[in-house]
Amino acid sequence: MPAQQKTKYITDDEGNRVSVVLPVDQYQELLEDLEDLATVAERRGEETVSHDELIKSLKADGKL
Repeated sequence: MPAQQKTKYITDDEGNRVSVVLPVDQYQELLEDLEDLATVAERRGEETVSHDELIKSLKADGKL
């Protein structure tokens, strides 16, 4: 990713920040991060499997 650009704001008549201008690539990265966080939140209650168990399962299925 290129060096961070200076953040640009859109202000109202009183100088209050009302919007922010981001380069499209930064915006897309933020959306991807939000999607990842939503997935983590949705799956929080799921049962976990240890790394060793996962490897054994993959080997048993012929996927590793």
